[in-house]
Amino acid sequence: LSKVLDLPTENLIKSISAVPVSKKRHVADFQLSIASVIEDSSGNCSAQDLQLQAQKLAERLKCDAVVSEISAGPGTVNFTIHRDLLAKTVVQQVLKDGSEYGVKSELFSTVTRQKAVIEFSSPNIAKKFHIGHLRSTIVGNFIANLKVALGHEVTRINYLGDWGMQFGLLGVGFQRFGNKEKLKSSPLQHLFEVYVQINKAAEDENMKKLAKDFFRKLEEHDEQTLSLWKQFRDFSIDEYIRIYKRLGVHFDEYSGESFYQEKSREVLKMLEEKGLLQKTIKGTGIVDLSEKKDLSSFSTVMRSDGTSLYITRQVSPSVDIAAAIDRMNKHSWDTMIYVTDKSQSNHFQHLFQILKLMGYDWAERCQHVSFGLVQGMKTRRGEVIFLEDVLNEVRSRMLQNMASAKTTKEVEDPMETAEKVGLAALIIQDFRGLLSSDYQFSWDRALQSRGDTGVFLQYTHARLHNLEQMHGNERRTDINVECLQEPEAISVLQHLLRYDEVLYRSSQDLQPKHIVSYLLTLSHLAAVAHKTLPVKGSAPDLAQARLCLFQAARSVLANGMKLLGITPVTHM
Repeated sequence: LSKVLDLPTENLIKSISAVPVSKKRHVADFQLSIASVIEDSSGNCSAQDLQLQAQKLAERLKCDAVVSEISAGPGTVNFTIHRDLLAKTVVQQVLKDGSEYGVKSELFSTVTRQKAVIEFSSPNIAKKFHIGHLRSTIVGNFIANLKVALGHEVTRINYLGDWGMQFGLLGVGFQRFGNKEKLKSSPLQHLFEVYVQINKAAEDENMKKLAKDFFRKLEEHDEQTLSLWKQFRDFSIDEYIRIYKRLGVHFDEYSGESFYQEKSREVLKMLEEKGLLQKTIKGTGIVDLSEKKDLSSFSTVMRSDGTSLYITRQVSPSVDIAAAIDRMNKHSWDTMIYVTDKSQSNHFQHLFQILKLMGYDWAERCQHVSFGLVQGMKTRRGEVIFLEDVLNEVRSRMLQNMASAKTTKEVEDPMETAEKVGLAALIIQDFRGLLSSDYQFSWDRALQSRGDTGVFLQYTHARLHNLEQMHGNERRTDINVECLQEPEAISVLQHLLRYDEVLYRSSQDLQPKHIVSYLLTLSHLAAVAHKTLPVKGSAPDLAQARLCLFQAARSVLANGMKLLGITPVTHM
């Protein structure tokens, strides 16, 4: 193509793509999009015109030792590779590259390695870990995994809600209803219970005064008060670390609003010095974000009593401004990503705008990845309050399903298997659509073993692993995979060809759904091939070749699942 079109080969890499497998008909292996290589910059080429151009180009190209067939399609030129070569190249490449298959593709050759900071999960101490936090956790983990796989350096930050008036209440509450032993053994649950109890009593004026006093002492760094607060924070983090581990998630840094109290005051000074801070009649401090400087859009950064707002994240950017500047100084990142629900889009828009007004050009490299709301996730005990409730629920429901399924083999550790399979179900249900869309959660739909679910992916992986275990010891090195000519085998090979493109797409828009639908299709194609291409009872050469094909499919399935944050199981 490079010779005929007189274009450098690197210009053609993104114009050629693997053809998606079709159930209805046999398809070619690769296609070139004509629109992307012709010189017509106006973009008003008619479909007929493109068709004609495609036919002309197809006639100028000759088949060779690699390409066995060339044809023109609607605006594309299609190439079919010699079948023996396709089988040999794809299977060898997948097995040779292992976990790096797809990542080593020339699609990524121009991508520069970057430092990324990703802030996700970020629950509030003593409050519910709601489903929004769960979504933030699995989405942030996926983005971090994908970036690491592509060779970027990633710092994962959990930014806790660990400061504010509620700690005044919590402190007074703990002095009344708290229990040191319970704080150690189950801090999240105990602090939540204390918080609920004290909130009932907080109508009382005397109580409000005590809470204010406690928080004032905290702000003045009174030793006793600070030590109690530190226990709340430290025990909670230990417990979170344990629960995140069950989810397969870790953080490099547990940060929080408490870190930036002094620094947020400095931010207010900086805003004042730069002439960006304005006072309203009521005395609140605001920053004008409007184009015409008519206050049609502004952000409130300071309460009338002169303290920065940190009641909730939505209200005050000054703590976040301080955190962003601090992270830049500390990590000198190339990109910083915040993963939260879409109700906070405004807050982040304001944050990035203020940083820009302050003269920080790197604000353009900040990104807010937002997601929609999940309705209807309840456990048998009622609404979700703790992350652990969700994990326990998914495990017990999955154990029940496994116990009643006829196909279930005895597994060594049913609890662990049930948890891994159940988590896969949660993650796939969450990642199937666009992140920004809201969806209705359903346990029954998520945990179905048939259809497009995480359970089906795990089941496929376990079956393919089982196949390798049964026949793996007969491995030979001189396997000839060129005999993989059946349409079912070709479909799997063609699908494996597309993996790098799917990774590339997800790396561009940070949406996991491309990888999800790819893996579901891979599992369906592998299931069909598994039915029609037996290993057992076939001639040794054929059996070995098929085994290699299934091993390649399992390898890519496992890679993709791990990126999504799923641990593949080997038995179920």
